Amino acid sequence: MEEYPIPHQYICIEGNIGSGKTSLATKLAKLYSGKLILEQFTDNPFLPYFYSDPERYAFPVEIFFMTERHKQLQKHILTHDLFANHIFADYSFTKTLLFAKNNLNQEEFRIFQHLFQLLESPFPNPDLLVYLHRSTGKLAHLIEERGRAMESPITEDYLTTIQNAYFEYFRNENSYPILIIDVEDMDFVKNKEHLEEIIKLIAMRYNPGVHRVSIH
Repeated sequence: MEEYPIPHQYICIEGNIGSGKTSLATKLAKLYSGKLILEQFTDNPFLPYFYSDPERYAFPVEIFFMTERHKQLQKHILTHDLFANHIFADYSFTKTLLFAKNNLNQEEFRIFQHLFQLLESPFPNPDLLVYLHRSTGKLAHLIEERGRAMESPITEDYLTTIQNAYFEYFRNENSYPILIIDVEDMDFVKNKEHLEEIIKLIAMRYNPGVHRVSIH
């Protein structure tokens, strides 16, 4: 594969559930000898209960995610690694607020938002946020295919609300570059050409704000 120098140091790979963000972040970190930050979602003891009974378990599941993400980013982002030219994360701290806004009731979210703002303050914005976009139908198929028992209750309607939360946030965010890549039928894990197409896009420079690209 041809080498494409990436001009961004801190890159967040984002996307809906099942979009492939962890797979892409892992491949990029390996190719560019970068630091890899992966969300440890399986460590959340409330997550399986949340998918079955979201109203009851939404607040503890979101609080746990927020504190764990904060602890992880504090360790890896606020301490400079002299040996890593790039940092690739499969989430941004903002994800915490988007999922919470979608999952919590109004009073719970008001409390949560206050805590989030206190914890968020020391973290820099990513140099580039890459959002992998797939249709909710495709996501539902991929989620079913990977066969995680706790994800079986996830519906297309729920995936749509998550997608809408991201896009609403993107419309109002202009302090750093956001690259939305439509990757509907791409398999960048097994297909090197698909991976190279994505890397070429990530290797470009972008002004702050949203940029959307479809790869066919």
